Parts: sequence; C-alpha cells; structure tokens
Amino acid sequence: MKVKGTHYRSLWWNHDDDVLEIIDQRSLPYEFVIRQVKTMKEFEDSIVEMRVRGAPLIGATAAYGMALAMKLDPSDRNMDAAWDCLNATRPTAINLRWALNRCRAALRTLAPADRAIAALTMAHDIADEDVEINRQIGEHGLTLIREIAAKKPAGEPVRLLTHCNAGWIATVDWGTATSPMYHAHDAGIPLHVWVDETRPRNQGALTSWELGSHGVPHTYITDNAGGHLMQHGQVDMVIVGTDRTTRRGDVCNKIGTYLKALAAHDNGVPFYVALPSPTIDWTVDDGVAEIPIEDRSPRETTHIQGTFEDGTLGVVQVTPEGTPGGNPAFDVTPNRLVTGLITERGICKATPEALASMFPDLSKPEA
Repeated sequence: MKVKGTHYRSLWWNHDDDVLEIIDQRSLPYEFVIRQVKTMKEFEDSIVEMRVRGAPLIGATAAYGMALAMKLDPSDRNMDAAWDCLNATRPTAINLRWALNRCRAALRTLAPADRAIAALTMAHDIADEDVEINRQIGEHGLTLIREIAAKKPAGEPVRLLTHCNAGWIATVDWGTATSPMYHAHDAGIPLHVWVDETRPRNQGALTSWELGSHGVPHTYITDNAGGHLMQHGQVDMVIVGTDRTTRRGDVCNKIGTYLKALAAHDNGVPFYVALPSPTIDWTVDDGVAEIPIEDRSPRETTHIQGTFEDGTLGVVQVTPEGTPGGNPAFDVTPNRLVTGLITERGICKATPEALASMFPDLSKPEA
C-alpha cells in the first residue's frame, strides 16, 4: 500500500545491504520509521516487542530469520536452534510455526552448502504468497460489500466495523480484514469504517493511519462503542482478522473480538473473518480449550504511549500506583458466532465440513 504516495510492503529485502528491512510498528502512527534487522537477536526482539505484528507478517519475518540463521551457520544444529528461538517469540499466532516448519522441512533435504540461498528464496516466496493470498481475500470480500451497497440508497456508505489491525502492516501487503475495504474503496463503493481502539496497545490507531493514508473514510471509536452502534443500525457488517482458526472454524483473534461477535449476533449483524489458509490450525478443534493464549506484560495495560500536546512522544501511567494489570492478548470466538470465513479460495461457513471442502488438500482427519 502507499505511504505519502510511495508504495511499501511491511517488510522487504534490501539487496544492496543484503539485509531485511521492516516498518517499525512501535513507532506508528506517530512516526514512519524503517529499521534493518541484522542479527538473530534483532529478529527475536522485533517479534516479541511487536515491531512486526500480525500473524501473516510474523510468519514472513520468521522465514527471513531462518534465512539469516542459514547464512551464519547452515548446520542442522543451528537450524533447530533458530527454529526454537523464533518459535518461542509469540505462542498464539499459528503462522509463525507454519512458516518455520515449512522452512525447516525443505532445508533438511538440502546439503548445508545449499541452504543459505534456498532459505532466502523460500522467505521471498512466503512473502510473495502472502501478498497474493490477501489480494484474493479482498476480491472475495468485495462481493459481500457490493451486495450490501446494492441495497442502499445511492451514495449511502456501507458501514463496516473492524477490531485490532488486520491491515497491510499486519501482513506483507493488502491486509486481511482491510483488503476487502481497499478493494471496495478503489472500486468506487462509498464506505465508512468504524475502527475499534483495541486496548491495551491501541492497534486501531494503526488501522486508522492505514485507512487515512489510503483515503478511506473512518472513525476511531472506543472498544465498548461497537455494541451501541449495532443496536442503532449503524453497522452493516463486521470484518476482523484471525491469528489462529481451528479446523471447525473457531477463531482466535485480538482480545475483545469475542465481545464484538456476541454484539453482532444479538443484533443480526453479519460477522465475517478474513482467513488466509496458513492461519488455519488443522491440529486443533476446540479453540477455547486448546489454543494457548499469550499473556503479555501487565505494563501494557497500566501504561499507554502517545504524543503530548507539544508533539513529543511519551508514556504515561493510567492506573493507581501498585494496581496490578492483567493482559491476555487474545480471545476465541466460537464458530457458532461467525457468519462466514473469507478465504483466498472463496467464502465458506465456519464449520469443519465447509473448511475441509474449501481446503481438501490441506485439511487433516481428526485424530
């Protein structure tokens, strides 16, 4: 997507310096900062500290981390050590393990001398595939937005609500939940997007920054405003992303997604999930019982980053001194609350049968 008229992916390989470059999301939406990731420690920290975030982007970053590991030492021992190090960075998003497993399985078949070049090529492939997957999700999601727009008076916008940032900076490009929005906007369909703030890290600010950069009308709202808007008929459809989806269609996404799904269900608002196939965990059935939920630092809830009136960036404490903070980073929305899954192959119901039918080459029989 574009930033001030220039196209960027969220990460890219600098061939001149032979190094990965990323958009540092810790600096957004206040500053647009590009960083080089040069060491395995920097790869690890970039994921843990959320300089890169979003399930697809984490997976692509990890693939480039494996490429660096093979450049430094292409032995089996170092390959396994790099896998262990990167896999431990974030426990919930399945794309991380998916990318690492894909890289290791392919590299094990090669002689050590061939692994560095092959690993870098594989990382490029994973990044390019993510772009195409998200583009196709946008094309399929566009059909839903067109159907809503066709029923509205001329010029009245389709009102969408999204939670967290499932945008192009959470992927390599296009985004998942935002891809249908960008496709609809570019097709001339009037839109208005309600953007949840998404405490505690306020990733909604990243979505607002994205949408504003692309010219999509939007409003930033508190997390608790969505149900009110749905009650008053101001939301036509909810579209969110996912960090892991089970084989039966339970969806794990940023904390607060479950509450949006409940409100949508109660008010008859369609609730769709933009789902790239690498985010499906075919080994898991019951998302609530089986998906590990990352518990992040309490400081993320007790402190908040922002700009002061003089424009300087800083952190302030929002709780009384000594008050402990709890910070589960994700929740699980049961498949019964999901209207449909928007995948790169089309739209399907959130059921085990529909998912297996959509992805017969990927699905696995239940254990």
